[in-house]
Amino acid sequence: MIPNPNEIFPQKDNEDMTLVRPTITRPNIQVGEYTYFSGRDFESHVTHHYPVYGDRLIIGRFCQIAAGVEFIMNGANHQMNALSTYPFYILGWEQNPPDMADLPNKGDTVVGNDVWIGQNVTILPGTRIGDGAVIGAESVVSGVVEPYTIVAGNPARLIRRRFDQELQTLLETLRWWDRPAEEIEKLIPLLTCGDLERVRRELREFLHVPKESDILDKTIS
Repeated sequence: MIPNPNEIFPQKDNEDMTLVRPTITRPNIQVGEYTYFSGRDFESHVTHHYPVYGDRLIIGRFCQIAAGVEFIMNGANHQMNALSTYPFYILGWEQNPPDMADLPNKGDTVVGNDVWIGQNVTILPGTRIGDGAVIGAESVVSGVVEPYTIVAGNPARLIRRRFDQELQTLLETLRWWDRPAEEIEKLIPLLTCGDLERVRRELREFLHVPKESDILDKTIS
């Protein structure tokens, strides 16, 4: 039974978990199919997202976003190249806001595919999170999180890599989240198997990679 990616509540008896994509109303938020949020109003957790900045929040497919996760966008930044960071214009002390060039803007915030973001994580403006990454609960994340890594803490730091280089390269070649839903359904037993050596063998066969050196050579080239 393949879930409908356009249904807000994929589990009829659990309205505390929503598929994010069909709830989006803002044009500068893009979310892939089957990404879910443990809550109802995802957009209320994307703050300081003002059109004048032009920044986007882009999230891939099959991401798992826990309760309390906050995406802070560039509108939260204050002027840093002057004597004070206080936004006088917001409270009416002056009529002219700072020039946009004087306000820090770190660009789009991008989350890859199959990313697990733990409870109460804060993601700062311009963060880039790679495919398959895991973000520990209560972490504060900025900068670049490499694919298939586990990070945690404030600020978030690398804990470890999830897989060795060959298995990661096989997964990056497979890109299962881009495949048709019917094909993904058939891959689920492999995607949820804890015997990683068996997974490695079956992925090599599925991708027609006879030995480890072939997939690693492909990466280098």
